[in-house]
Amino acid sequence: MTNEKVTSHLLELRTRLIRVLVFIGITILIGIPFASEIYNFIATPLILALPDGSSMIATQVSSPFMAPFKLLLFAATLVAMPYFFYELWGFISPGLFENEKKFAVPLMVSTIALFSVGSGFAYFIVCPIIFSFFIGIAPDSVVVMTDISQYLDFVIKLIFAFGIAFEMPIATYLIVSSGVVKKSTLAVSRPYLILLFFIFGMLLTPPDVFSQLFLAIPMWILFELGLVISKDK
Repeated sequence: MTNEKVTSHLLELRTRLIRVLVFIGITILIGIPFASEIYNFIATPLILALPDGSSMIATQVSSPFMAPFKLLLFAATLVAMPYFFYELWGFISPGLFENEKKFAVPLMVSTIALFSVGSGFAYFIVCPIIFSFFIGIAPDSVVVMTDISQYLDFVIKLIFAFGIAFEMPIATYLIVSSGVVKKSTLAVSRPYLILLFFIFGMLLTPPDVFSQLFLAIPMWILFELGLVISKDK
């Protein structure tokens, strides 16, 4: 590939990334009037788990401003993910053969769907269980009042970690179908991969064993699903 073509591809990639950033910026502007509703929605799992008389607090002067802004950025990025995958598809599709393009569209749709399912799984299932457990084991003499910035950091990290982890079937399918690794090799390496999933769970989630298990076990199950749908090249 000539330098001119490389430069052209890099410029196209930059243009597409700028479009995604502009999309995120517009989404943030649109979301500003609904910042309170977005915050209430994200805070619901913890609010429902808190005992009567407890509430969330701000321990830093800038937290009442920075926390909602960070939340808006997170929500806008989450909303922009399908558009990001669309731009990514537009960038790589010209280099694919016709038979590859037939699989690319379902893969792109599956990628978006799995990311959404993973994010929803983290918010609707994992978060309530984790919060109820940790608050439930607090001593009676302790009043649970969580800092809003720390809570948002926890939830944002958890949601993105699960969204990415739920791409496991797509990653497995692509690795096998592209010929990088044979299906039989992955099957034989299953014990080491399971250990790797638990390590990823430790690195990608907040430092508690429950969120790590909730991430590692679905990754294992989704890996097995990816093996089922994969075919050697």
